[in-house]
Amino acid sequence: MTDVQKDRPWLIRTYAGHSTAKASNALYRSNLARGQTGLSVAFDLPTQTGYDSDHILARGEVGKVGVPVCHLGDMRTLFDEIPLEQMNTSMTINATAPWLLALYIAVAEEQGADVTKLQGTVQNDLIKEYLSRGTYICPPKPSLKMIGDVAEYCYTNVPKWNPMNVCSYHLQEAGATPEQELAFALATGIAVLDELKPRVADEDFPALCGRISFFVNAGIRFVTEMCKMRAFVDLWDEILMERYGVEDPKFRRFRYGVQVNSLGLTEQQPENNVYRILIEMLAVTLSKKARARAVQLPAWNEALGLPRPWDQQWSMRMQQILAYETDLLEYGDLFDGNPVVDAKVEALKDGARAELANIDSMGGAIGAIDHMKSRLVDANAERLNRIEREETIVVGVNKWTEGEPSPLMGEDGGIMVVDPAVEQEQIDRLNAWRAERDEAAVKAALEALRTAANDGRNVMPASIAAAKAGVTTGEWASQMRAVHGEYRGPTGVSKAVSNKTEGLEDIREAVDAVSDRLGRRLRFLVGKPGLDGHSNGAEQIAFRARDCGMEIDYEGIRLTPEQIVEAAKNGAHVVGLSILSGSHIPLVEDLMDRMREEGLSHIPVVVGGIIPDEDAKRLKAMGVAKVYTPKDFALNTIMRDIVTLVDAEAVAAE
Repeated sequence: MTDVQKDRPWLIRTYAGHSTAKASNALYRSNLARGQTGLSVAFDLPTQTGYDSDHILARGEVGKVGVPVCHLGDMRTLFDEIPLEQMNTSMTINATAPWLLALYIAVAEEQGADVTKLQGTVQNDLIKEYLSRGTYICPPKPSLKMIGDVAEYCYTNVPKWNPMNVCSYHLQEAGATPEQELAFALATGIAVLDELKPRVADEDFPALCGRISFFVNAGIRFVTEMCKMRAFVDLWDEILMERYGVEDPKFRRFRYGVQVNSLGLTEQQPENNVYRILIEMLAVTLSKKARARAVQLPAWNEALGLPRPWDQQWSMRMQQILAYETDLLEYGDLFDGNPVVDAKVEALKDGARAELANIDSMGGAIGAIDHMKSRLVDANAERLNRIEREETIVVGVNKWTEGEPSPLMGEDGGIMVVDPAVEQEQIDRLNAWRAERDEAAVKAALEALRTAANDGRNVMPASIAAAKAGVTTGEWASQMRAVHGEYRGPTGVSKAVSNKTEGLEDIREAVDAVSDRLGRRLRFLVGKPGLDGHSNGAEQIAFRARDCGMEIDYEGIRLTPEQIVEAAKNGAHVVGLSILSGSHIPLVEDLMDRMREEGLSHIPVVVGGIIPDEDAKRLKAMGVAKVYTPKDFALNTIMRDIVTLVDAEAVAAE
């Protein structure tokens, strides 16, 4: 029997990072020892949004959803005893991508690595940040310019590095249809290539195109998702050939990594998520023509909180079994010539081309940001409506909801909790770093960085010099803010009264009645304190409340408790907070204290997020009226609760 020639497996990654650089380093080394073949770094929200760990907006957020990296010392610790020249590292970083890459390069040089051999990716897709994830800093045009800076620098100096991951993953998390996911991501790729084309010689441009990679999402409708991936392959090839004249097919290859869908993971019966993750992985591995280059899987318990190392290991074993135990990699593409697949791929391509033409007519992705945001909010509202109407079945959520308690939960509640003391320890290390560095060198490096940004030069060389001088993440970002200004992204939620009344008549009547008793329209303030930019839930609550006839006050993401309390003074009847980053205890405590100080404790406060039961009890002890988690998917029930809370106040006033 002759040996079968097998394809090489994809890179096996786990998206990981928490608490501190030292703890995350231990986790990385442990995962690599267990068979992981690449690193995928999760940074905490202050790092992603360009704040040091001691900034007021970082309170409660340090080390929660990723690792804090404030300076070269943190990056050095993060990769201690991990030879970067031999590693393939993906960094989920966007607004601060030039800076984190600068720190990575500086650490690699300290290790004695040949920088030209470094392999990996910075996500670096700011357009999807305005649409779905919220970790942007600067306005779109200077942000696009910084994406170009990274790509141009890497092409010359770090040629094996992918300078940008066009990230459609978060578009699906925000409710995008497959056609929207295809079109919005491809429009972003086009915007970046248009930015890069004038920066390099014509003969070098095709190779630069070949370094642009994608990061996608695979949902539960796995036939559609697999066809979507084949459509991505075809459309990217078509765009590079027809729009840019790239003739070498290897530079037109659609190269992508994937994290399968987290939006569909359920808090109810969370053990079911294991099957969902496996089925979603098949969508990006079964078709050889459209197989992912790297796969990272969420853990079964991510709808509950931060996964433990064992949970991450379980997801990694799932990949290893498919890659090494099955015969998948011994065969060519299983779907070539399949009429059902071909028809679905063509339909998706037609839908995506229509969306792309629409975006093109608005001047491309940058000009169409508001349009794309409102399309996503509408699509997500329709997705939630289908679940509420039971047109979309979600097992354990709206069907077959009775079940046995999960033995996987254990005494720790089935998740890992970051020690609150971590934040102060990180701040202490940051202060020690500042005290020990050469202030004159820091000042000179920051001045050189600001001058480069002001003059429109590539910021990468000055960023690397700043990293070596001891500049911090917050100091780097403050220069970008000073030069380019800050940006408030569109919310996608119109203040106009909606005519969507189907199934809402009784709630609208109740809102009208309580508004009459109050003497004015019931006003609902929706706020997102802290740095969590995942605004989908807040948008859908605001969207439904507006449809129910309430007056909505929603200004988007990244507000301090102080700003929300200030807004509550403008006549709010109820305050709703959305926090998904795990920082709910310190942020809500701060807000409730401020509400009392301002004489606003009569206004009911409700909180939504990924909130463990014990934390929910603590929030209620602080005076929070209602706590909602992902299991509370019936928005109309939440709307009735809000009316009831306000009605009690109205009756008391009478």
